[in-house]
Amino acid sequence: MLHAGIVMSVLPKVTNSAQRTGVANLPLHYGKAPRWLFDRMTKLAREITIAITAEFGPVEMLHRLSDPYWFQAFGCVLGYDWHSSGVTTTVCGALKEGVKGLENELGLFVAGGKGKTSRKTPSEIESFGDKLNADPSKLVYASRMSAKVDSSAVQDGYQLYHHVFVCTKDGAWSVVQQGMNEDNRYARRYHWLGEKVTDFVCEPHSAICTEAAAKTLNLVAVESTPARDTIIQVANQQKPEKLLNELKKLKSLTLPARHSLLLEDIHPDRLSKTLLITYERQPQNFETLLGLEGVGAKTLRALSLISELVYEVPVSLRDPARYSFAHGGKDGIPYPVDRNSYDKSIEILHQALERARIGDTEKLAAFKRLRAWI
Repeated sequence: MLHAGIVMSVLPKVTNSAQRTGVANLPLHYGKAPRWLFDRMTKLAREITIAITAEFGPVEMLHRLSDPYWFQAFGCVLGYDWHSSGVTTTVCGALKEGVKGLENELGLFVAGGKGKTSRKTPSEIESFGDKLNADPSKLVYASRMSAKVDSSAVQDGYQLYHHVFVCTKDGAWSVVQQGMNEDNRYARRYHWLGEKVTDFVCEPHSAICTEAAAKTLNLVAVESTPARDTIIQVANQQKPEKLLNELKKLKSLTLPARHSLLLEDIHPDRLSKTLLITYERQPQNFETLLGLEGVGAKTLRALSLISELVYEVPVSLRDPARYSFAHGGKDGIPYPVDRNSYDKSIEILHQALERARIGDTEKLAAFKRLRAWI
């Protein structure tokens, strides 16, 4: 089994006036966590989750999971090596298994997982229905749209293969999902926090973990707003035949090397059915367009090409990951490290360990791993 890893900056706790920094490069690895380790991770994940929800409430657990640095520390404390490539999938798996049977008590529900399990997320959310005070259909929509954004609207070369959706009884939610790039053999982790999402298609992420910049077609960038509007106009106002003819004409153009909107993998004739659907449905905004069944990466890439090359409305090529770390960057970009938030993350994990109902040996080992990480 192939596990994918993260490439991310690890910013240790600031001590005195000095700031120690480092970079963890986590490549793709084969294998999986041995059963003896995963069982212990599940037990500790359950105890930490119980402690956090009891002290701060279930919403705080969503905040923590949407914080990439806390998530990484959580994996270390659970005993999964900080540099191991499967930290995302294994930690999420341990969390899901750990809260099983305690959902009502904790007010916290976990759906999804890796590979085929990720596709069961909607049915798992719906199965929570009678235990929720919120409309499950809205949670299913949030799960679906977060996955569609990171698979189609953010085209960065990382194919999603892991999606975990965590929610509370009252409908607050968080998403942790991961994509794999088979060419560079690294992975990228996407964090979402529902309360921060005011628009699914405009800067919706709480964090994207990576250190390596990618060539990206970024349709959810704020600077892509004019392009999103143009794409909707093109999809609504032009008949599929006209769009296909324009795409065929564009196939003969020679684009500059910097361009990431590649024509060679767009086949106009294969888009005919999808373009007919978009024309008949007349989506009122880009989010509705993105939510249509059959509208995926190639459809959006084709519409983006027409927007830029025919109507001269460019789409952003900015990699969103470079601006998405929760605690800022060591070089002050996009903003200095928020030391108070960073220290709070560590303190919450420390308090959870203090309250965890586990043996002294396991607790001491977990504290040792936490100290090593910070």
